[in-house]
Amino acid sequence: MAKQQLLFLHGYLSDGNAFAAQTRFFSRYFACYAPDLPGFGKNGAMPYPYSLDDYVAWLKGYMRENGIVKPHVVAHSFGARVAVKAAAEDGGLFSSLVLTGAAGMKPRRTLSYRVKKMKFSLLKRFKSREELEKYYSSDYRALNAVMRESFKKIVNEHLERAAKKVRNRVLLVYGEKDRETPLYMARRYRRLIAGSRLIVIRNAGHFVFAERVAAFNYPVREFLLA
Repeated sequence: MAKQQLLFLHGYLSDGNAFAAQTRFFSRYFACYAPDLPGFGKNGAMPYPYSLDDYVAWLKGYMRENGIVKPHVVAHSFGARVAVKAAAEDGGLFSSLVLTGAAGMKPRRTLSYRVKKMKFSLLKRFKSREELEKYYSSDYRALNAVMRESFKKIVNEHLERAAKKVRNRVLLVYGEKDRETPLYMARRYRRLIAGSRLIVIRNAGHFVFAERVAAFNYPVREFLLA
């Protein structure tokens, strides 16, 4: 009998190899796929600034080309954005979802953040584009012009409404010390996605699946094989 299929979706500025420890482990039970999403790894530069809708369309095309039907999905951070958006639009696309360090919830903004944003808005009036570069994050500065526009589209789309539409079985796995997607985001996803479960792994951050491999793999295996 053919194995069930398991699809891994990596985070931003990463690639499919991020899940190397998982593909080795889960290949005993599933036919595993870990593509590089457009703009990352070996998938080259994207032809125009992709939105989440573009990534969802690409993913559906990838699944058709590779004969992937109703796979289980393990998705990290940005990859989880794509998975949630796709699952909300098509409830029959996936079997179940494991969302780890899932991004997409509207972030809480502190007073210091608002002050910095106001300061930056003022600086934009008086400084050239080149002078403003130093105020951007290192990750943002590393992106080319097309990727920067894509990044803006992605981070400015919040997925609270989409999360409410997800009807798949969902397991949320977050690191206790995750600073990129803090636990309040995990708890928000748990409230929004009906029937979802949350596991918090101690002494782990945003890349919990790489930092605590066994602590991640074993409960995920139990969930996927249930």
